[in-house]
Amino acid sequence: MQYEVSWVNSLADVSPDEWDDMALKLKTPFFQWAWLRNMETSGSTTNRTGWLPNHLLVRSAGRLVAAAPMYVKGHSYGEFVFDNQWAEVSERLGREYYPKLLGMSPFTPAEGYRFLIQDSENEAVMTELMIKMIDQFCKRNQLSGCNFLYVDPAWRSQLESLGFSIWQHHGYIWSNQNYKTFDDYLKSFNANQRRNIKRERKSVAEAGLSFKVWTGQATPAHLFPLMYEFYADTCDKFGWWGSKYLTPEFFEKLERIWRDKVVFFAAYRNPEDHHPVGMSFCLRDDDRLYGRYWGSSVEVDALHFEACYYQPIEWAIQNGIRIFDPGAGGRHKKRRGFPAMVNYSLHRFYDPQMSHLLRTNIDRINIMEQREIDAINDDLPFTPAPTTIVGE
Repeated sequence: MQYEVSWVNSLADVSPDEWDDMALKLKTPFFQWAWLRNMETSGSTTNRTGWLPNHLLVRSAGRLVAAAPMYVKGHSYGEFVFDNQWAEVSERLGREYYPKLLGMSPFTPAEGYRFLIQDSENEAVMTELMIKMIDQFCKRNQLSGCNFLYVDPAWRSQLESLGFSIWQHHGYIWSNQNYKTFDDYLKSFNANQRRNIKRERKSVAEAGLSFKVWTGQATPAHLFPLMYEFYADTCDKFGWWGSKYLTPEFFEKLERIWRDKVVFFAAYRNPEDHHPVGMSFCLRDDDRLYGRYWGSSVEVDALHFEACYYQPIEWAIQNGIRIFDPGAGGRHKKRRGFPAMVNYSLHRFYDPQMSHLLRTNIDRINIMEQREIDAINDDLPFTPAPTTIVGE
């Protein structure tokens, strides 16, 4: 069978139906045509921002049979996999680390990246072909390496067999343990943390704030541009860690194309107010909920925890959500019921010396990361499971 392989800098060159016929099968929504194309047309992923779209397409008899959403990167910001140490080593060796080729959904640390491949194709054969094309592209254009972030765990072994090194990381994921109410969720904690969560929720209520959850067609249109203001303010507070790439146009268009997936958890001073004083923005896809951004115009103790964790968890329990990924963030999540969960990135350097350094050190790095995950989860504030005495 003959295949036509091409690289495109815009999803305008791809039929939405052809692309989504493959993307909708992934367990994450962040590779669907509308989401990625909105990033392009809104000016969020451009050469100017250091995120040049460079998607690999494979066609057979004119039909799109495989694709890889990818970006040529001129920096490592907005990835949430911090490869600064590799960049520093490369610089010391006198090598150029940038540009590099990256496969992920931009600014979105959500697990699930893999190639989009039609069911009619042999996945192993197609994957090997696409990696060959990627290798040729990177070498021809003098890119330092190819990296896939937040990959589907079922995909990583296939890429490892093709010579990619696996780098282990961790995120924080909430899973619904058949909770019926928020109180059921609270019962999973030890007494000390249960009191702490109740105190945090009470402090928000005593500050005079109440929440409304907005979904679907009921969502007021003005919340989308307001979410940009909250997002931009939060990014500004955290400097380059904030990954301020999304534009006002991205949020405004989201209201038209993905309103049915958006969930806002909005805090109001008065239930009759038009504008909330704080808000978090999540996306729902089937039985999964993804936390994306948040912000507020007031300083209220524990408002962040209420808007980003407790309100979404309460809503998730009520609406049959199985998994809640709250997004990037630190250890404070473990105190609110989010265990550390392993995720993986895949890496290949084309410079022989960098490749050797990666291969000889990555196992030690992964062991250290696993110890970090174990230490976090050994300190979770959950009620100990009852001791079972065998034989009685």
